[in-house]
Amino acid sequence: MHKISIVEQLKRHAVALISLAVAVTSLAYNTWRNEHSERNRNLRFASFELLLKLGELEDLVFTNYFDCNAELRGSPRTGWTILRTVNDLAQVLDEDGMPQNVAQLEAVWQENWPVIDFDSREDCEKFRRSEAGAARGDKAVFAIRDAIDVVRGDARAVLYSLE
Repeated sequence: MHKISIVEQLKRHAVALISLAVAVTSLAYNTWRNEHSERNRNLRFASFELLLKLGELEDLVFTNYFDCNAELRGSPRTGWTILRTVNDLAQVLDEDGMPQNVAQLEAVWQENWPVIDFDSREDCEKFRRSEAGAARGDKAVFAIRDAIDVVRGDARAVLYSLE
């Protein structure tokens, strides 16, 4: 029986071996690319959802305080449900500092939401007409807005980082 050397076998099957290497490399790259694209899609979607929820929270604050209208957007207590969703989305995004910034937003909300919670439109308007009330209310609203802006910046940073 005639033995063929390994070098001759490699020469004889070079095209098949090269094709196999290209196929395996292509499959590996394609799998990696699909995983990376899916991750980017998930982060993009979560970022936009987070931005929408932050806008909803800000609208709730402004409507309740500046318009004295709890019927339009609901009581400031509903802000807690929005914050729970924001917290969940922040865990998905897990941008550097984002969970801490969301925790800071929750702390600011905890401290300030009662200031914008009124039993009636008249109570709100009376509170805002008083100099001390207006100062206290403005301080609370702007503290909440500033905390929202920090988290909003984190969400935008995630979007800008996507390839």
